[in-house]
Amino acid sequence: MPTDELHHLLDTVMNEEYQAQKIEEKVQKIWDEKSTFKAVDHSEKEKFYCLAMFPYPSGRLHMGHVRNYSIGDVISRYQRMNGKNVLQPMGWDAFGLPAENAAIKNKVAPAKWTFENIDYMRNQLQRLGFAYDWDRELATCKPDYYRWEQWLFVRLYKKGMAYKKTAGVNWCPNDQTVLANEQVIDGKCWRCDTDVERREISQWFMKITDYAEQLLDGLEQLDGWPEQVRTMQRNWIGRSEGVELQFEVENTDEEESTLTVYTTRADTLMGVTYVAIAVEHPLAKTAAETNPGLQAFIDSCKATSVAEADMATMEKKGMATGLFVKHPITGDQVPVWVANFVLIDYGSGAVMSVPAHDVRDYAFAKAYDLPIKQVVFPEDGSDITVDTEAYVEKGILKNSAEFDGLKSEQAIDAIAEKLSSINKGEKQVNYRLRDWGVSRQRYWGTPIPIIHCEQCGTVPVPEDQLPVVLPVDIEYGDDVGSPIKKMPEFYETSCPECGGSATRETDTFDTFFESSWYYARFACPDADVMLDSRAKYWAPVDQYIGGIEHAVLHLLYARFFHKLMRDEGLLDSDEPFKNLLTQGMVLKDGSKMSKSKGNTVDPQALIEKYGADTVRLFILFAAPPEQSLEWNDEGVEGASRFLKRLWKLVLTHHDRNGEIKLDALTSEQKDLRRKLHETIAKVTDDIGRRHTFNTAIAATMELINELAKFNDDTEQGSAVVREAVESVILLLSPIVPHITQQLWEELGHDGLLADTAWPVCDESALVCDEVELVVQVNGKLRSKVSVDANADNAAIEAAALADEKIIVNIEGKTVRKIIVVPGRLVNIVAN
Repeated sequence: MPTDELHHLLDTVMNEEYQAQKIEEKVQKIWDEKSTFKAVDHSEKEKFYCLAMFPYPSGRLHMGHVRNYSIGDVISRYQRMNGKNVLQPMGWDAFGLPAENAAIKNKVAPAKWTFENIDYMRNQLQRLGFAYDWDRELATCKPDYYRWEQWLFVRLYKKGMAYKKTAGVNWCPNDQTVLANEQVIDGKCWRCDTDVERREISQWFMKITDYAEQLLDGLEQLDGWPEQVRTMQRNWIGRSEGVELQFEVENTDEEESTLTVYTTRADTLMGVTYVAIAVEHPLAKTAAETNPGLQAFIDSCKATSVAEADMATMEKKGMATGLFVKHPITGDQVPVWVANFVLIDYGSGAVMSVPAHDVRDYAFAKAYDLPIKQVVFPEDGSDITVDTEAYVEKGILKNSAEFDGLKSEQAIDAIAEKLSSINKGEKQVNYRLRDWGVSRQRYWGTPIPIIHCEQCGTVPVPEDQLPVVLPVDIEYGDDVGSPIKKMPEFYETSCPECGGSATRETDTFDTFFESSWYYARFACPDADVMLDSRAKYWAPVDQYIGGIEHAVLHLLYARFFHKLMRDEGLLDSDEPFKNLLTQGMVLKDGSKMSKSKGNTVDPQALIEKYGADTVRLFILFAAPPEQSLEWNDEGVEGASRFLKRLWKLVLTHHDRNGEIKLDALTSEQKDLRRKLHETIAKVTDDIGRRHTFNTAIAATMELINELAKFNDDTEQGSAVVREAVESVILLLSPIVPHITQQLWEELGHDGLLADTAWPVCDESALVCDEVELVVQVNGKLRSKVSVDANADNAAIEAAALADEKIIVNIEGKTVRKIIVVPGRLVNIVAN
């Protein structure tokens, strides 16, 4: 758009009342035509990569999206105005079950549904004026994106970092797919509320456990992350030091001659009264072959979730196998029970049970009348027994043969040494973290690049045959299972090694696979390799923004992927996200907005009624970003009124000009200028460091109030007002970028506000010539006096005693004492 035409448009708008839609449309055109927010790779400026978690293209933005992306936009614009080379991209987390379910319901292919939603949501984001580099837009469902995660998977498979095994999983019979533990709520599928079953199926896994120590140690570097998130990850990784030991199985085959368990409480070993194994354990299966009742119990357990949260609260059930093991030290016979609370994927799928010193073991023993043997007692000698509950504290050992009298810490070491000396155990570090199951039995996801050959076994797809492209022209029948499992044109192929007939893997990757590395691909979305040198320039992300609900899964997997890519030489940093901001939810009537509750607010309707700036202002002003935000229609109206007031303020003062002469300012002019630079300092800190945008807005509103009361038409008065008005526009520009750009032009500036330098606090303006002190008489406020900022106590006392109100209040009294608190108050004691 030519400059003269631009000025004509701006002049036309300024002669009218504030019309948000007209202004926003014009300003967005300017940004588009000038490619204002296109990031520059390898700039000499300091880089700043700001990223808000990309959305799932569900069809419409919700207010949670608006809040998330408004926060990121303010940070990005602020850093740009501070001279940084800023990258703020946007893309789409486009694979996943919701698209597949919508396709089944609406009889439309998931790809068509997804891309139509992307088009609509892109328009919504653009309408909100977010400063994205749209040239870097990506969608994870496109082959030019997912081919590179297939490429990485192949390389990791060859290294042994990816493998396939049969595992117990949560299975939703309605959606016909595996569910992560976190997707099982009260034993039901989080999407369709169907009862979840426990199944054993062949699954692909990534060896995230090989990186457990790195993932744990790396948390110490992340001082820009909320401590709550770091704690959640520490707990999820769950490092523990303990002892791994073996119980010899009696009367069994050679390959099942020992049962391995891990414990952090080796001091309680002499109190073991039974061993519990998972229903999927080989010993359980062996015992069930000749025990129909046991087999029926095992089958009944398949209807339960394997999610830890569910297993912790469900009724603990078990059944004796009829098998026994030998205690590794005493040689005593210990019964083996199958129990529904033991997970096959934790350790060896077996636990030693010490009812006297474990709450769960105690409840189980009471339920099935199993022996309870106390071996640990309080150090202080108090008479605590386990008649009614387990004693779980550490203490002094008794009933433990050669270990009697040892404290728990000493006993742990002594028992570990004993086990090691007889080749029955050793100390070991364990992690709660389990390998990441990445297989999903659904269609709408990235095909796993593996070929199954009867002659050669499992064969990775050669790199020159990638990507394995997901067919998008599909139709659903009555069967909701994955269509590609019934498409020979997809799964029939030839073996890359022997050339014989073979079949493709028809499972697809967990969608966390795509979202674990997208931040790096934004740096080089057009690269003909997974990542090029631009990724090393931009990574790590300087500021990442998203909900705390992603604290463990997404954020942990992204950290894992970053280290994998680093070890492939694709990156040279250790962590993906330097700083993390977790924003709170948007609530209405005290509840999270949801369609099912009927309490959603449509951002599009608000944009059309009030304009994008009003929506942005309200969402940023209503609450600090980390806290939940309660929706308030009156608050939106208030934000709209404020912008109209800002519009009028600039129109009123737009012709004010002049050069400030510091030595010619009156006290009132100095006061306004002091307020201005105090505000600049506060807003700079609130946005740049604290990210408390609500207080930044409030401070700017206070400054506007002072401006409104300032009535000085002198040359210096006009100069101070001009400085204040321009600063207000600059301070608000990251928050409400459209109206401020328009007002900036009205003040006679040609350039884009987005490229204008952030205002700097003038420290000299903060110096006060005078200070106002509260004057009390016998502790009660009676007056206020102004004194020279450098006045000594004698001068302050004299000024206080000379005040007319104070003279009245001490008349007829004797002043006994005068207390001066510098810079604050004077207290006169008189009677």
